[in-house]
Amino acid sequence: MADDKTSATSPSGAEDTKTDHHLQTKHTESVSAPQDAAQLAEEARHASSKEQDMTLWSALKLYPKAVGWSMLLSSTLIMEGYDLALLGSLYASPVFNKKFGEYDPVKEKYAVSAAWQSGLSNGARAGEIFGLILAGWAADRYGYKMTTVGSLVLMILFIFVLFFAPNVKVLVVGEVLCGMPWGAFQSVTPAYASEVAPVVLRPYLTTFINMCWVIGQFFAAAVNKGSVGRTDDWAYRIPFGVQWVWPIPILAGVLFAPESPWWYVRHGDKAAAKKSLLRLTSRNQPDFDPDETIAMIEHTNELEKSMSEGVTFRDCFKGVDLRRTEIVVGIWLVQTLGGQNLMGYFAYFLTQAGMDASNSFSLSMGQYALGIVGTAGSWFLMSKLGRRTIHFSGLCVQCLLLITVGSLSFGPTNDYVWAIGAMLIVFTFVYDFTVGPVTYCLISELSSTRLKAKTIVLARAAYNASNIFVNVMTNYQLSSTAWGWGAKSAYFWAGTCLVSAVWAFFRVPEPKGRTYAELDVLFERGVSARKFASTKIDPYAHAIGGAGVKRVSTERQETESFHG
Repeated sequence: MADDKTSATSPSGAEDTKTDHHLQTKHTESVSAPQDAAQLAEEARHASSKEQDMTLWSALKLYPKAVGWSMLLSSTLIMEGYDLALLGSLYASPVFNKKFGEYDPVKEKYAVSAAWQSGLSNGARAGEIFGLILAGWAADRYGYKMTTVGSLVLMILFIFVLFFAPNVKVLVVGEVLCGMPWGAFQSVTPAYASEVAPVVLRPYLTTFINMCWVIGQFFAAAVNKGSVGRTDDWAYRIPFGVQWVWPIPILAGVLFAPESPWWYVRHGDKAAAKKSLLRLTSRNQPDFDPDETIAMIEHTNELEKSMSEGVTFRDCFKGVDLRRTEIVVGIWLVQTLGGQNLMGYFAYFLTQAGMDASNSFSLSMGQYALGIVGTAGSWFLMSKLGRRTIHFSGLCVQCLLLITVGSLSFGPTNDYVWAIGAMLIVFTFVYDFTVGPVTYCLISELSSTRLKAKTIVLARAAYNASNIFVNVMTNYQLSSTAWGWGAKSAYFWAGTCLVSAVWAFFRVPEPKGRTYAELDVLFERGVSARKFASTKIDPYAHAIGGAGVKRVSTERQETESFHG
């Protein structure tokens, strides 16, 4: 009987023990998950604190490789700056106009019509829009590095179309094709630059992109200056052929570049993210803990996932990301509406105002050289002032300069064209000192990290679409075969610049010194643009767990200072 009783109760006792073990395991998991999340938040807090306290010199010592790789990828934009400035300059070349233009009996010279000028300029923009959309998908799937490699290969092939174009129609096709890799470079470079370096280096690496643009424009003016005196086809073939100088050496370097650690974290590969981070930093830095930095990236990624799970283009227009998308798109639209398009047509603008081609190219070189100096000066300015202040002030000064240029067009003698040229050079310096470089900083910081590539794609596509309108307007305003406004067209762009300044004052927030997690919380709470700088928040007062955002410390949350 005893044996029977034992055998009868044994199965139920084993079942009870099994059930107790399951409940205990479940309880342990429920306790450990928040504990793991709390540990992640604490490690992220440490990394964030170290990053925000980091000086420029210490950041350069820790991240010299990140600076080098970022500058290499950003140098791809030299090609776009070169070609877009090249086209505007070639319209002042007699040989180019004779090859691709029509005879103007009124002025007794050849000229590319305003319609074909718009087709050439807008062909590149249309190609860029397609390239941006393709790059937005490719960057998320294959990474920034491989997207850049593929785009460079295409760039090398498509330059052949420009170089051997027999007529203006084929030239338009070449511009469309070249626009595709340019569009990819536009989206990849600011995203990569903003993710591979700490907060203190972010503004320098993102604004370096603008310097690459200006360097490309400077070389375009220099090459045109050297070839404008030729009387054969090489007067325009040499400028097109110079484009092969950039992609081959850049491609050779990019093949060895590390991928962004943020990209690996978004794809759930912590080991690869840490390996990439170590390739971006220097060894033997005692205060640097790569695991804490990865924890900060993880925490930010999970925080954004808790706010918005999706990573599609549609998610850019949902919830809090709608405001971020609107701001980033608006910041780039301001670049087209602030009168900056006149810089690309500088040489053509001056020849239409009465200056000879050689002098116009000489002034163009001075214009872009001063632009390089201005971009370097913006680095000093951003260390002292906020991005918002620089952006708004730059737009206001640009508006005043455009009004001055328009007023000078009423000068009684031809000497006033030199004054107009001087004002446009000052305009270039102001733009490259303020609005131009700070734009790349703002758009890379104000978009969420999970939607960064797609937000930049949407913004840059809107920029290129608006450029189609801007290029048509500018070509018709300046062309002798169309409206022939000349320097008076500056009045029109002064008006659009004023509208841009008003929008920027009310909508552009201040991201200076903020980590991505802090910016996420500020947007989540709906803080107004004018109060971003003064609002105090602690994004690491919450742990991110399976159930969403969990409070780590009630005391810390209660004492948090928030000025909304």
